[in-house]
Amino acid sequence: MEKKSVSLIKSEDGTSYLIPFILVTSLFFLWGFAHSLLDVLNKHFQDILGITKAASGWIQAALYGGYFLMGIPAGLFMKRFGYRKGIISGLLLYAFGAFLFFPATYVQTFQFTLLCLFVIACGLTFLETAANPYTTVLGPKHSAAQRINLSQSFNGLGWMIGPTVGGLLILGNTSGGANKFSSMALPYMIIGSFVLLVALLFILTKLPEINEEEGVHHEVGEITKPFWKQSHFIFAVVAQFFYVAAQTGINSFFINYVTETMPAITPEKAAYMLSVGFFFFWFGRVSGSILMKWIKPNRMIAAYALVNIVAMGTVIANLGWISIIALFVTYFCMSVMFPTIFALGIKGLGAQTKQASSYLVMAIVGGAICPVFMGYIADVSSMQLGFIVPLLCFVIIFFFGSYGYKTRHTVIA
Repeated sequence: MEKKSVSLIKSEDGTSYLIPFILVTSLFFLWGFAHSLLDVLNKHFQDILGITKAASGWIQAALYGGYFLMGIPAGLFMKRFGYRKGIISGLLLYAFGAFLFFPATYVQTFQFTLLCLFVIACGLTFLETAANPYTTVLGPKHSAAQRINLSQSFNGLGWMIGPTVGGLLILGNTSGGANKFSSMALPYMIIGSFVLLVALLFILTKLPEINEEEGVHHEVGEITKPFWKQSHFIFAVVAQFFYVAAQTGINSFFINYVTETMPAITPEKAAYMLSVGFFFFWFGRVSGSILMKWIKPNRMIAAYALVNIVAMGTVIANLGWISIIALFVTYFCMSVMFPTIFALGIKGLGAQTKQASSYLVMAIVGGAICPVFMGYIADVSSMQLGFIVPLLCFVIIFFFGSYGYKTRHTVIA
């Protein structure tokens, strides 16, 4: 069967993966929503607790640190029990962490809130370790990058909605009185309930357990090196670390940057502007998935990284609305980076895919480090100068898209 005649979500023997693809794609929305609420919490805790920008960066550190600690256990769990059980376990952990925000309104400490986010992160680690590689094998190999970008477009939709909900229910909620933590309960109770519903759907639905080894074809006498010796995989882990560092740093201090650049804009309005940024992020993923029919994925992320290097320079220059527009451009160009780096990193790994995916998910720990550095630079110098950190990150991504993505195999006689 020729590649052009194979559906995006059908195997080469004609098996349809439509229902599994829809269910797994819903997971991308769920963790996008969870991540984007963090960017509202950053500003919220700066206001209600009077903490520094560097201290508020620990919100991201708690979440992304959870990815680092749970990455390998999630990969081993998936290898032993499969994608479906890994997804269900992740959803239950996610819901538990969300429901912990209710007692958090009584405990009323920054530290307990960080614990809630850490538990959510443990659940998200399972979901990302399963869902990202699972989408790449729900159809023909040649369209793996296109498929994961399509699923990730719903992740962008979650990112887009989160700041609007957070701005309305958290930053815009002044009815808590003395309890400054109470506004966080409702959005997390809603998302926790929805996550439980999705978990129930996965429990009741039979998903195909796909053996990646069957989808890998080598020439006679050719074998694939262990994934930790594959240069393209190692470079992908590095690129993913710096990509998530850049994205998280930009997200975390978007509201700070806008309110300090344009003092007439309130934090609540800046949160709505962040949703506009995520609209460009979402649109970038949808359009990127389409464009990858004609443009090689590595060339696309290299070009987009180059644009973002220029955009970050414009942000650092602090040119008012021009710099804010540059931020929106950055969101569009960031859109395809995570899923494309992921797809290129696990390319050709076969039966090693599940375990290798856990390391790519662990690389998300970059998001735990960048906001703290950016916050520190902002505290001692200026907010705009803090954006030099994501600028340097995009340089690394440019080199991955240009050179580091290439696969190499070991051939034996």
